[in-house]
Amino acid sequence: MASTLELLEEHRMFGGWQQRWRHASSVLNCPMTFSIFLPPPRDDTPPPVVWFFAGLTCTDENFTTKAGAQRVAAELGLVLIMPDTSPRGDDVANDSGYDLGQGAGFYLNATQQPWAAHYRMFDYVSHELPALVAANFKLSERQSVMGHSMGGHGALLLALRLGGRFSSASAFAPIVNPTEVPWGQKAFSAYLGDDRASWREYDSCLLMREVEHRLPILIDQGDSDQFLADQLHPERLEAVAREQGFPLELRIQPGYDHSYFFIASFVEDHLHFHAKHLLV
Repeated sequence: MASTLELLEEHRMFGGWQQRWRHASSVLNCPMTFSIFLPPPRDDTPPPVVWFFAGLTCTDENFTTKAGAQRVAAELGLVLIMPDTSPRGDDVANDSGYDLGQGAGFYLNATQQPWAAHYRMFDYVSHELPALVAANFKLSERQSVMGHSMGGHGALLLALRLGGRFSSASAFAPIVNPTEVPWGQKAFSAYLGDDRASWREYDSCLLMREVEHRLPILIDQGDSDQFLADQLHPERLEAVAREQGFPLELRIQPGYDHSYFFIASFVEDHLHFHAKHLLV
């Protein structure tokens, strides 16, 4: 491993390894951690990768410890990479609300003070961290992306903006139209300012109308999710996908809420969905 990475934890798991690393981020101007699951090696072929972006208040450890994804990833031969959700540290701007500041980076590049000095999560997860991981681990260039809630927003955002980078994308209860819901409006006003034109490049419903690359997308949404009516609105993205000819499947799951119990219930489906597009 390159000296730029510091191993914090390592655990044997389903024949593979669950690891947590720290590194100095030049993009975010602070130390960052990420988690990675490396499946048991099958041969000399570098394994494909699934990125997972977590939601509000989360770190790189929520999905790692709660989703139960590693068993399936080990069986399928998939690497899982879990970034943190925001810059961290005493010198990093924060807010008393759970939906702004540390733990709420929204996977965008902030332009307003005091956020602009550290909150460049789009550049971090689209460029800096992938380059760092590629330099330190033997991984395939075939990659997919998924996420939950704010992280579902991040996964869809990257999949739409980065063209052919990903083979597939999926999300659990994603924020698909942040420019039109309270979570997104609060965060975008703070991070990006009042010019709503600058918000457009971070809204999946708007981006899907503009991009050319059509990748398969799977979305699961619980119908007992307490945030469904006010914050999520997956039917809006489904409507745009139908209009634009995007291969998007939206599944409404009866009785499920917004929690990791919901994610754990369907994460196997999502990993099989990604494997179908990665292992070809």
